[in-house]
Amino acid sequence: MKWIRLILGVLSVLWGGSSVCVAGDIWPGDEAKDTGPVKIGVFLALTGEAAFLGQPAMNTLQLYVDEINRAGGVIGRPLKLIAYDTEGKALIAREKVIQLIETDQVHLLIGGSTSGSSLAVIPLVERAKIPYISLAASVAITEPVKKWVFKTPHTDRNAAEKIFYDISQRGLRRVALIYSSGGFGRSGRIQSRSVLEKYGLELAEEIVYQAGAEELGHKLSQLRNRTDLDAVVNFDSGRGAVIVTKAFRDAGIGLPLYQSHGVASERYIELAGRAADRVRFPAPAILIAEQLPDGDEQKDILLSYINRYQEVFLERPSAFGGYAYDALMLTIRALENTGTTRRVRIRDALERTANYVGTAGLVNMNSSDHLGLSSLSFMMLEIIDGQWKVVRP
Repeated sequence: MKWIRLILGVLSVLWGGSSVCVAGDIWPGDEAKDTGPVKIGVFLALTGEAAFLGQPAMNTLQLYVDEINRAGGVIGRPLKLIAYDTEGKALIAREKVIQLIETDQVHLLIGGSTSGSSLAVIPLVERAKIPYISLAASVAITEPVKKWVFKTPHTDRNAAEKIFYDISQRGLRRVALIYSSGGFGRSGRIQSRSVLEKYGLELAEEIVYQAGAEELGHKLSQLRNRTDLDAVVNFDSGRGAVIVTKAFRDAGIGLPLYQSHGVASERYIELAGRAADRVRFPAPAILIAEQLPDGDEQKDILLSYINRYQEVFLERPSAFGGYAYDALMLTIRALENTGTTRRVRIRDALERTANYVGTAGLVNMNSSDHLGLSSLSFMMLEIIDGQWKVVRP
């Protein structure tokens, strides 16, 4: 593994085709044995600034793998999680994926907490021909379709669609777009620009900042006295989104502030405090499961997951834990439908996913759609007095 890390380190400056192509040549094919435990390779941000994404996912995977194994496993075989911490860093994610495929010889992969990490490993996954379910948001993960890559979270395009629709419904028109220089922020910018005019809106300002940057006050203060702005949209997650929210309020900007689904956790409210009040953002129904009407197809599934997670971890799961739940349940369905751990059969079964009701919504995949969700399964929420409230049309 030492020589692999050396190659990756040297070639990381090239970022893209050449580095992963060299590593890709090491894959011998589908060597994972169709006997013994079903080995699920997991790579998540368990430490670092993106741990708010990775830790709920890891908790969820371990919780349900343990329960499934106590009930006898799947296709007569136990599940085995082999998990590594990426620290939220793309280069480490690539190293861990190589280890999972080459050394651990897992049957499939779940992970990539951040868009940057998920995008970084795709060439490795495609070359190795191993099924991979990403837990990150960027639409570029599954569009264009990659044969071996799937994902469970709504995309940044779904988020942009929901945000700009809501802005247009409020009679607002001129938008300032601010975004992190990280992978999720850049992708959010691209998707925002691609759909903004569809809703009759005008992009009046753009501001980019370094991921997690503290010096946002000056940049945002430029928006305070702008008379040609009606709303501000930020694409970031975690600490960066919290910093933006606080700096936005400190700058005394009176405009509506929208965030992406990158803030879909109680942690965001805890860290942003009162500054989070009146922030709107799109999110899956897991955040407001109790507010769903009886008979809603997701309600029972969501409440069961929420209650079980709270029993064990003494806190409510975030949307990011829900994405991992969906990834695992899609894996279980694929295994049950194929009766084998042959990678190509798992891949084919995932692609045929139909009418799966999960925490993110109703999923129907096909050869041209490896996500299977639409923005209709997204809800617009507003934070009021530290609580999520559904924004009614």
